Amino acid sequence: MNAPTQLLFLPGASGDPAFWQPLADRLEYPVERRFLTYPGFGGAPADPEVENFEDLVRQVVQQIDRPTALIAQSMGGVLALRAALAKPALVTHLVLAVTSGGLDTQALGASDWREEFVAQNPHFPDWFITLREDLTSELAYVQQPVMLLWGDADPISPLRVGEKLLELLPNAELDVVSDGGHDLANAHARVLAPLVDDFLQAGVAA
Repeated sequence: MNAPTQLLFLPGASGDPAFWQPLADRLEYPVERRFLTYPGFGGAPADPEVENFEDLVRQVVQQIDRPTALIAQSMGGVLALRAALAKPALVTHLVLAVTSGGLDTQALGASDWREEFVAQNPHFPDWFITLREDLTSELAYVQQPVMLLWGDADPISPLRVGEKLLELLPNAELDVVSDGGHDLANAHARVLAPLVDDFLQAGVAA
C-alpha cells in the first residue's frame, strides 16, 4: 500500500472546511493537510464551472495529483468515493464520517434533513438539493482501505448506513462512537484522532 503524501479534507454540505480542524490538529501523521471548499456552499463564491454534481466531482479529482488520503464528512464522503473510483492509483485511504455513501439512506432509517437545511441556507445550490447519487453497484470496485466513522445517535446518517457500507465495501472497517451525532468527527476529534492515525499508518510499506 502506498503512503499518502497529503491529507485532503472534504467538508459536508455546510461547506465549512473548519469542521475538520480539531481532528487535523490532533493527527500526528506527518504530511501536508489541505482543506477543500465547494463553490457556492457555505458562503464560498460560486464558480461558473461548477453547475452540477459532476462538475464538483471533477474539481475534487483535480486536487489529487499525488498519493492522497481523503478524509470526508457526510456528503463529502460521496465525493471521496467518486474520487477514489476515478483515481484508484493515487487515492491511498478513505476516512468517511457519517456519509450517505451513495446509498438510499431513508430506506435505512435516515431522516430527511434537506428542507430544514435549505430554509437555513437559502443560497444553497439548487442542483444539490435534488441530487440522489446511487453508488451501490460501484462500491465493490473501491479497493482502498476505508475507515467508516459513525455515531449511534445520528438521525441524518444512522448506524445502519455505516453497517451497510461495511457490507458493500471490500476493504472497510467500522468504528462507532457512543452517543455520536452527525458532528461526531468534530465533537469527538480527541477520541478519533489516534484511531485515524493508526489507520493511516497500518499496512503502509516502509
